[in-house]
Formats: sequence, structure tokens, C-alpha cells
Amino acid sequence: MKIKIIYYLIFLHLGFNLKGQELNAQVIVNSDLVNQTNQQIFKTLERALNEFINTQVWTNKDFLNQERISCSFVFNLSGYSNDKFEATLQVQSERPVFNTNYSSPILNYLDKDIIFSYQEFQPLFFNESSFESNLISIISFYAYVIIGLDAETFSPNGGSIFFDQARQVVNIAQTTSQKGWKPSDGIRNRFWLIDALRSNTFREYRQSLFIYHRDGLDTMVDDPESGKISIMKAINNMETLFQRRPNAFLLQIFFDAKVEEIVNLFQEGPKVDFKRTEEILKKIAPFFGSRWKQIKA
Repeated sequence: MKIKIIYYLIFLHLGFNLKGQELNAQVIVNSDLVNQTNQQIFKTLERALNEFINTQVWTNKDFLNQERISCSFVFNLSGYSNDKFEATLQVQSERPVFNTNYSSPILNYLDKDIIFSYQEFQPLFFNESSFESNLISIISFYAYVIIGLDAETFSPNGGSIFFDQARQVVNIAQTTSQKGWKPSDGIRNRFWLIDALRSNTFREYRQSLFIYHRDGLDTMVDDPESGKISIMKAINNMETLFQRRPNAFLLQIFFDAKVEEIVNLFQEGPKVDFKRTEEILKKIAPFFGSRWKQIKA
């Protein structure tokens, strides 16, 4: 009886100290463009990635099951030969809006530099101090970016520690010949993404994430007009970033995720004076000009 009690107490102690997984991810490996008769390798890879991402504990923060961040990783394969994969990767994440059943898109990013090796049933392990494989580094990089961006929407600069961890992944991966980790690999890649997120030069992006979600979306159930005004404030705030860096990577990142939501928000509900914000949108995000014309606020 005493032994059973001791085992129970040990289990109870461990249970209270377990860290919940941070991500609720869906991984899709799309092999439609790959001429491969045996599709089993792609199904095995998909299962392995889903298990890896959703069981890995990425931080030392406590996450309740309902607090896990919804996200998706879609690998669109373009080539496969001798255990070598070529693909693009669409990474998306969202966060719930207070007192609603609605989730707001936070990240919608396409990474075109995806090349990795994988053998069927190869174990996937993450080691924060060493390079295990390019596949592991890519997944862990975006895991930290997703967690960091989510944290930014709840508290000012709340994602800093996670962006630092993403940068550590980049630093280690740079010691390899893999593409997408170095500044010389292109003008918009993993290096430049995390460099921008951590740089004070682009601080308005992070400021606007917080204002948009915490002061804006999270208040709209109780006060939709005030919520809309805060969202306009968040958008207007990024005009300063545009004036400093007209082609800022993070402006594209923001509006790739938010364009549909912004249009929908200001087409419905209480009317607000949207004229100045509309002019700012046309200036800082001209690539969505046809969408901004649909807003009749």
C-alpha cells in the first residue's frame, strides 16, 4: 500500500509540472505534382510531422489544452528523388478573439526555399543547440515564429523571447549549406523574417499587432465602434513604418494575413470615419488596392 501511495504522489507531482504543448497544428504533405507510384513515403512523412509538431514542448510556458495555438503547415511537393524533397511551405496561424467563436489570422506566409532529406520512419528530434536536419530546423523556426507572433497579440513585445529562439535556429542552420538561412540567399527568407521581427526598425509592426488584437478585436463584442477605431489606429500606426521603409517585409506579412479580415470588418457593423485609414491602406498596401475599394465604411 505504501509503495502504491509513493507511486501516486510521484505521478501527481510530475503531472503538475508537465508543460502543455503549445501548438495545435495540422500538417499536410501534398504530393500531387510528384510522379511517384508509391505514395506511402509521403503519408508517413505527414504522420511523422503531425506527431512531432504537436507533441514537442517548445517553451517553458504553461499552455492549457484550449490555449494551444491553431496553425497549419502545408508542404506542396515539387520534387522527390533518393530521399530528397523539394517543396514550398505555406505556414498559417490564428488566434481566438475574446468572447467569440471567431479566430483571427495572424500569419499567412509562403516559404519557397524548402529542400530537405527524409527517410521513411526516420525519427524526428529537436535539439536547440545543434543542427539535426533541415526539416527539423524549418519546422522549429516557424514554431517559434508562430508562438512569438501569438504572444505579441496579447502583450507588448510578448514574443521577444520566442523570436530570440527562432534566431538561434537560424544561427545554427547557417553553419550548413542549406538555402533560406543566410542574408545572401535572397531578399525575403527566414533570415530576413526573423531579423525584421527582432529589429527596432520595424517596431510599428509589433505595436500594431497588439493594438489590432487586444485593443481592437478583443473589445468588439462589447463595443464594436471602439474596437474598429483601435483597429484603424493599428493600421494608421504602420504608416510610420512605411515612411521609414516603404518596402518593409513585415508590411507584406501583415496584409497577407489580414486583408480579408479588414475588408469584412469595415463592411459590416457600426459606421466609422474610415477615409484616412483607407488612404493609408492604398499607400502602404497598394498590392491589395482592389480589395480596399470594396470597403464602404
